[in-house]
Amino acid sequence: MGFGTLSRIRIYPIKSLAPVEVSEARIGPTGGLVQDRIWALYGSDGRWINGKRTPAVHFLRTKFAPDLSSVKLSVAAGRNGPSPATFAFPADTARASEWFSSYFGEPVTVRNSEVGFPDDDLAPGPTLVSTASLEAVCSWFPELSFESARLRFRANLEIAGVRPFEEDRLFTGEKGTFVRFGIGEVRFEGSNPCARCAVPPRDPHTSEAIADFQKRFASLREMHLPPWAAAARFDHFYRFALNTRVPASEAGKALRLGDALFLAAP
Repeated sequence: MGFGTLSRIRIYPIKSLAPVEVSEARIGPTGGLVQDRIWALYGSDGRWINGKRTPAVHFLRTKFAPDLSSVKLSVAAGRNGPSPATFAFPADTARASEWFSSYFGEPVTVRNSEVGFPDDDLAPGPTLVSTASLEAVCSWFPELSFESARLRFRANLEIAGVRPFEEDRLFTGEKGTFVRFGIGEVRFEGSNPCARCAVPPRDPHTSEAIADFQKRFASLREMHLPPWAAAARFDHFYRFALNTRVPASEAGKALRLGDALFLAAP
């Protein structure tokens, strides 16, 4: 059974910061996309510095070279911070640490990992959402633009040509079981609907928050839960998009725009 095609691929070279759109991405050794979230910022307490921790990340700007060999870091106009600077990527973590330390006003360490820094260690593959699902969420929140919704939910893969929340077919009602599917030449295992955090309510550029976003979203998500969704996996309804695993056999394979998504045999 096939449904939908891959219409957008986004990688996030620096965890919590802006995405880069690509037409092709390869699977890394642990199932994530190559160069996705391979830099992460750590505070002096050893925890990630991200949008959950501080809205200050929303005022950081990145501009990558086309081959991702360098990144220019800057701060949004009108905000205090260090002067723009360009760094070799991903090697120049020491100088980048100094730049981020100046911005956040505390010691920051930039760490580089070839396999990335996933949020879900049990399902570290690319996150997936459908275009129709993003459109549905925008209809719930008229103040939300479509591109802003993309930036708030930060999915790696977007599927076109399906109904809203069709991706809810790609997990089961039982934790620890998976739905096998493929996109082009890559085989996936659908894990669970992604639990959301404090980031989606905030404008990705200004950090201004939509009032009662989480409560309103959860209520509407439950109201519009499709009959094919495994409701048992929703301990709460502030969940959106799909977490995945990718078998080790898929490392090195490529995802390309236009690839078809299909359900695999059990």
